[in-house]
Order: sequence, then C-alpha cells, then structure tokens
Amino acid sequence: MSESLNGSSSAVVVILAGGFGTRIRHLLNDIPKPMALTFGRPFLEWVIHYFRSQGIKRFVISTGYRAEFIESYFETNPVSGIELICIPESEPLGTAGGFLNAVTKSGFVSPLWLVANGDSLALTDVGYFLKTLKSSKTQASILGLSVPDTSRYGTLDITSSCKLINFAEKRSGSGLINAGVYAFTSSALESFPQVRPLSFELDVFPSLLSALSDISVVPVSAPFLDIGTPASLKEAGQFIESNLLFFN
Repeated sequence: MSESLNGSSSAVVVILAGGFGTRIRHLLNDIPKPMALTFGRPFLEWVIHYFRSQGIKRFVISTGYRAEFIESYFETNPVSGIELICIPESEPLGTAGGFLNAVTKSGFVSPLWLVANGDSLALTDVGYFLKTLKSSKTQASILGLSVPDTSRYGTLDITSSCKLINFAEKRSGSGLINAGVYAFTSSALESFPQVRPLSFELDVFPSLLSALSDISVVPVSAPFLDIGTPASLKEAGQFIESNLLFFN
C-alpha cells in the first residue's frame, strides 16, 4: 500500500447518513435528518466542510432513507476540493455494517478510515485525533468528549492510559461520552464480525476488545452538537454561526 499513516490527508472519512430521524421527522418535511437546513446549508454539508478544513480530501456518504435525495443534492451542489461518493444501503446494515458497505463499494484504498455521523459535529483537531493510530498496537481510536452532563449519552470507561475498557450506561454528572467519531487502520476492518446488521458499540468494539486489541480513547473538550432532538435542531444554526472558523 503506497500511503502511510501520515496525517489527515491520507485518510478517507465515511459519513453515516442513513438514519430515519424518528424523533424529529415531523420537523424535516420528509428529508433525511442530516439534510436539515442549517445556516443556509444542509447540516451534512457543514460536516463535510469541517472535515475538508481538517485536511480530508476523500469522502464517502453512507446513505439509507431518501438516499437519492442526498446524492442528487451533492451532484447539483458539489463541494470543491474533494472527492465525494454516495453509497446507499439496499437494506438496513447497522452503523458498522453501513460503514463496511461504503468502504467496500467506494473504490477508495487507504491505510486509515475515519467514521463520523452526518447529524453531529465535534469540532476538534482531526490530526491530533489520528496520531493515536501511529502506534503499531493501536488499531482503533474513539473520540471521547468531555461534557458536564452525560445523562443523554452513554459514557466511556477508560484506563489511566486512555485505553477503552467498555461502553457504560447513561448516567448523570460529568464524564466522557462517545462523540461518534472513530478511526480504524485498514487491518482492523478485517477483524470486524461477519454479521449483519452490525453495530460499532454492540459488536465491533466488544469484539476487538475480546481479541485484546488496543482501542485508544482521545479525550477532548470541544464544541459539540447532535441535531437528534427538536431542541438541539433549533440550536444548529447558532452553533454553526458561532464556529465558522472551523469550516474554512
């Protein structure tokens, strides 16, 4: 393989945009949740602009619900300076299953794969996050977000050296949550369980841990938004406007 783990430019990011957006569907006028109009653009487009600003040049969008809507939008409104491919799921595959489907069908080859959600943003230094995979023992990394209240999210239990122990249940108080941003070496993908649907949290990470693989957690404090509730969707425009420097 010609590319090495030399930073963001070698990575491909797969953005998961296949969900139904059940909790906010009544606010979306039958469009996919990541396509919710936010400060003049679909939220998903802001996700792409953020990763482009971090040096990522190759993108795969894993689509499901209204897949044709997303593909048509980016064909009509291409984002400059990047390669972008939409890969639809023919059936629900789960988060990790959709990711593998996108990797396999994209035609991209890379030593390093990023995973992100199309309906959330954690605005941090992607290059810093990827540095953890330069260790030969580390096959996967999770972005851990420090928040004052973890009650809406599952938390991450980690060792003193920031290795994943497990995913914990939702609980109140401050802590480290799973920001939904992962990085994998290409060799790690070969170790994913061969079941469908396939979940990162329920299947992939427990399987890697049971195989004694090192999974690094990179703790950060960063601006974060998940547009999955009516209240957070209303906050999205202000969130983008307040953090425009991350999208240049």
